[in-house]
Amino acid sequence: MLDTPIVHFDNVVKKFGSFTAVEKADFQIARGEFLAIMGSSGCGKTTTLRMLAGLEDPTEGNILLDGKKINGKPTWERDTPMVWQSLALFPFLTVQENVEFSLKMRKVPKGERRERARKWLDRLGILEFADRNISQLSGGQRQRVALARSLVTEPKILLLDEPLSALDAHLKVRMQSVLSGLQKDLGITFVYVTHSMSEAFSMADRVVIMSRGKIEQIGTPEEIYREPRNRFVAGFLGSSNVFDGRLKSSGNEVWQIETEHSSFNLKAPSEVQKTDGSPVAFAVSSENMSLATIGTPWAGNSIEATVVGGEFAGASATVFLETDQGQELKVQKGHDELKTVDIRAGQKLLVHWLPEHCHVLPGE
Repeated sequence: MLDTPIVHFDNVVKKFGSFTAVEKADFQIARGEFLAIMGSSGCGKTTTLRMLAGLEDPTEGNILLDGKKINGKPTWERDTPMVWQSLALFPFLTVQENVEFSLKMRKVPKGERRERARKWLDRLGILEFADRNISQLSGGQRQRVALARSLVTEPKILLLDEPLSALDAHLKVRMQSVLSGLQKDLGITFVYVTHSMSEAFSMADRVVIMSRGKIEQIGTPEEIYREPRNRFVAGFLGSSNVFDGRLKSSGNEVWQIETEHSSFNLKAPSEVQKTDGSPVAFAVSSENMSLATIGTPWAGNSIEATVVGGEFAGASATVFLETDQGQELKVQKGHDELKTVDIRAGQKLLVHWLPEHCHVLPGE
């Protein structure tokens, strides 16, 4: 439990007819935290955000903001502005007028709202465009206008629904830096919905991963990446190879797992209790696997697999392989590390890794 939560989802359920969009969401958001909610389309992440914004009411459970229940409270009384995926800017208003709009609705005097709007436009580096129409701006500039419009009321919490999805790759990286820096400078709580792992993991303090309305795991980006809780999380991140087997022998320091491929050793996990013969699933990160020529001596775990193909981008390459039993594997390494092996399609190689790089999936 967090010491000073600004938001508490208390066993929240959202149903649309017989369909359950969010099931028993129970988590807290700390004051000043950057929390990302991620998952594939239809997982319930946007519905969760909309309930916090007041655009949907929970079917069961409570949502608390600063310790007070806000179920049924209208959006304009929550102080939880949202930056939409479509940005929802008014095309018939200037940049300045768009940013002033929410202040105008709150009956802030004209002089004050002009001054506050210009302050935020300046802070976001777009003051020079104050008198322009929205249609005259680039995608990145419009994004900054939408942020200024939401932040001009100086809210306690800002909700962002896939705000970078319409931008090209270069602009996305720039805006990630803007958002992250802005959140740290302001100390405002950000709740950010995305399907992009790169966005969530590069900006957020903690990440919530959802699937079919359920929360699969909550943790820091490093915790989730290094220690996925279950098969879904490991597969969703796309960074791990998952093996299924049974516990052949369990010692205090080493477990031996019998799989369809071979027996593998792993470091005994202190937080997972299993008896001999129990089913066990474990994951090995693609970056912790290495490749070698068949016959190369190796003291750790190893398996033979055939190269299917590869992706060569940036400083690293991902090699896709398939075992004789039909399991797909992927190995991610720097280009220099792959110079000593033949990674042509059809080539058989030795895939190897250390026992300490195996992570038992406790949720399986």
